[in-house]
Amino acid sequence: MNLKKWFFLFWSCMAVGAVVTAVTGSIMQWTDQDFGFMGLEAAGFNAAMMALVGTMIGAFSQMGFFAYLTLNYIALSILRKKYLWNALQAYTSLFALLGLGYMLYENRASFNNWLFWALPIVLAGIALIVANIKVRQTNGTAFVPTLFLMVVVTFIEAWPALGAENNTSAVIFMFAPLIACNAYQILMLHRLVKPSDEPKAS
Repeated sequence: MNLKKWFFLFWSCMAVGAVVTAVTGSIMQWTDQDFGFMGLEAAGFNAAMMALVGTMIGAFSQMGFFAYLTLNYIALSILRKKYLWNALQAYTSLFALLGLGYMLYENRASFNNWLFWALPIVLAGIALIVANIKVRQTNGTAFVPTLFLMVVVTFIEAWPALGAENNTSAVIFMFAPLIACNAYQILMLHRLVKPSDEPKAS
């Protein structure tokens, strides 16, 4: 990974966030006339502003992504055994899904009654799909780290949208671009770090 590749990942991730946020926000406006986010109501929340928010979400997602890469490096240095770190990530991913469902259930007065079980199931399903794609493109050791990134890191990044003062539309508006950006980054990483030239056969 060099500066040029990181620069490409940074701006392309922000572009993904902008597009997904604009599309998701437009759908939210069509389905919920009272939709608002971060104090902005639907009347003044146009596509350009949604795209701008999406670029910030994309940048926030990349901060979480590089924070995970740093955590992964430190954890492997401390634990020494890779299977221990993978086991810890797997258990943490499961607890994060349960914690997400619990938080939404506790705030069910603000959210729809179906969100507390639907969102964890959808997040787990997307995480499994992305992890399987990552494994096919790389190797089997990428499965658990990809699950951890897609579940735990996304959950932490979306924490501000899970408060009781928000609604179902705000939660979906936050989760959709974060999921898309995290999936994009993890699936692009091995393409960016691989050697540009194949070694010559001896």
